[in-house]
Amino acid sequence: MVASVPIAAVDVKRFAGNLLESACDCLVILVGNDGLRSTAAAQIDQALGPWIRTAIESSSIKTGHGDVTIMPAPMIGSARPGAKQWMIIGTGEAAKLTRGKAFELGAIVTRHLIDAKRDRIVISNGDLVSEDAIDSFIAGLCVGSDGQAILMSKPKIYAPSLIEIENASDQALHLGKVTGDSMNVTRRLVNEPPNRIYPESFADAATAIAGEVGLGIEVWDEKRLLAERCRAMLAVGQASERPPRLVILRHFGTDRDVAPIAIVGKGVTFDSGGLSIKPSEGMADMKCDMAGAATVVGVMRAVALLKLPINVIGLCGLAENMIAGDAYRLGDVIETRKGVMIEILNTDAEGRVVLADTLDVAVENGPSQIVDLATLTGACMVALGRDVAGLMSNDDSLCREIADQATHQGEYAWQLPMFEMYNEHISSKVADIKNIGDGRWGGAITAAKFLERFVGDVPWVHIDIAGPAFAESPKPHRDAGATGAMLRTLLGWLQSRAAG
Repeated sequence: MVASVPIAAVDVKRFAGNLLESACDCLVILVGNDGLRSTAAAQIDQALGPWIRTAIESSSIKTGHGDVTIMPAPMIGSARPGAKQWMIIGTGEAAKLTRGKAFELGAIVTRHLIDAKRDRIVISNGDLVSEDAIDSFIAGLCVGSDGQAILMSKPKIYAPSLIEIENASDQALHLGKVTGDSMNVTRRLVNEPPNRIYPESFADAATAIAGEVGLGIEVWDEKRLLAERCRAMLAVGQASERPPRLVILRHFGTDRDVAPIAIVGKGVTFDSGGLSIKPSEGMADMKCDMAGAATVVGVMRAVALLKLPINVIGLCGLAENMIAGDAYRLGDVIETRKGVMIEILNTDAEGRVVLADTLDVAVENGPSQIVDLATLTGACMVALGRDVAGLMSNDDSLCREIADQATHQGEYAWQLPMFEMYNEHISSKVADIKNIGDGRWGGAITAAKFLERFVGDVPWVHIDIAGPAFAESPKPHRDAGATGAMLRTLLGWLQSRAAG
């Protein structure tokens, strides 16, 4: 049983001292391709002649975004350098170094330095990463320090113990570290194998995190779920030896009578497809089907540590979709907590069934808005690809807020239509609704229309993260596996709400 979620414990501080003389394992030197250089780059050119400038002009050092050159630190006069290595990394054009690009740049730095033990890293930024983006750069440093190789007998990743950054405020350091560490909590939960993370152990991990950061927490076991009429969630999990759980996390940042914002996550800790069984290649990565719930935990952790002056409630609907003699069947009709009758026509469309009850519990808590996250449909990937989240909503204004925040943070999200005619696709002949649409057309939208039945009049946005939540292959700024997608967007949105 996993009762805690260890992550790379990187301490991040502001640098004070002489950049070239300070003893460290690596001095990271930022340079731009528009002639801008960090403080250390200017000092090196002053001490050694225009050494870096000449190397850039001769293309020995490249300065495009994320271009990396690592070398032993040379002698400067008769003095030995403080650093053992120099990393010179290009920022590209300063005007294009957005929050998203700054996050990627920070992650690229640490991903190039975790192949061997380097305890102390010093970063000379100057003002290439702006004050508005430096916290995002710091979050990237933290995320780049952790990956999916979490259970190897011999370590593959060596996270630095200390990173010191020039020209970073205390506020930026705190926000960046909280954001990056919270993303790593989400990523670790998703990357854990399904024999270690299942409904009960997920709830235990969430309980441990809540205790660490001061969140309120309530866990509904199978007896409480039955008493609360959460029959849909129980049906999905009834074939598993690991019974379902509902985790409710609460942050009170203002008067308790102020309506909270609800963040809801799908937490299918393993999805075999049930009787609508997946092929082996489609089942191999289905530990990631709880990424929505893991994102809720990460967001709530960050909200608590940042002490946001708003009320937020996070709900994680947790179940394991397995096969046994008592598995829920095609043709079954299930009464949800809300009283809506669902005809089951595909047991692999289970996430929306779990969310039906979870959303109803959220509504009962009187939220001002609801946002849910779910690795819900392959259809969303067909429509938008692997890197883009789909947004569907009953409130265009709220949806635009989320979409604009995603753009601001450098994440990719796109709104899909929710025309009333799509309701016909989930109409059942024997019950109120069915859990799949008509054929393969518009599958991401018909799944959202299903969820819409359980939010009532509450302004609501559904985020389908089936594509971006889990990556099959790495990129320069991230490992394969869990990505923590949309955590920065939701946290930024909640910060904007807190700011009024």
